[in-house]
Amino acid sequence: MEIKTKKTKKLKIKNLAKKKRLALEIIERLKNEYPESGCTLDYNEAWKLLVSVRLAAQCTDARVNVVVQGLFENYPSIEALADADAADIERIVKPCGLGYSKARDISACMKMLRDDFNGRVPDDFNLLLKLPGVGRKSANLIMGDVFGKPAIVTDTHCIRLTNRMGLVDNIKEPKKVEMILWQLIPPNEGSDFCHRLVEHGREICTARTSPYCDRCCLNDICKKNI
Repeated sequence: MEIKTKKTKKLKIKNLAKKKRLALEIIERLKNEYPESGCTLDYNEAWKLLVSVRLAAQCTDARVNVVVQGLFENYPSIEALADADAADIERIVKPCGLGYSKARDISACMKMLRDDFNGRVPDDFNLLLKLPGVGRKSANLIMGDVFGKPAIVTDTHCIRLTNRMGLVDNIKEPKKVEMILWQLIPPNEGSDFCHRLVEHGREICTARTSPYCDRCCLNDICKKNI
């Protein structure tokens, strides 16, 4: 994927070569620390991951995994969910929060998959963005986890940790962080790297408490400790 801003120019990165070396070192250390890291949302079909990702906004993956069991039991296919009344979907997904908007996005998304994509989730990033409720983060997750294509998922863990590590400099806007990481992270590493950031962010480099830097595999190269 080409890294461009709205003006079709690459984002400028200070000390680009140095940050690329840092990124490679971080990737290798996180691989050793979290060799089995992956998506924590349960799914066996692409459309189910689309649904779960939408429900995961401001909700834990663990809760989503429980809630979707009932949803998919009642509506086991794209067609079934597309035909469902949005109010019925809302009653099931309400425990995930924001039930009204999430249910309507899911309903509209399934209808579009049924009517415009022959019941298939597209493997094209720009087409994914056309689906209701699907933003860049969700589209990248689908591209990486479902289709095995290069992806950078800039969730809250990714943004927080890459700033602390010094890969990005005081940038909180998800798309800008994504554009910078495309320049630093080898394409074949992006998806797994982001999953490992999530695990590291939950266990060590936490948000709600002080990070456990004394137990961090990156403590000697992390900007926070330098």
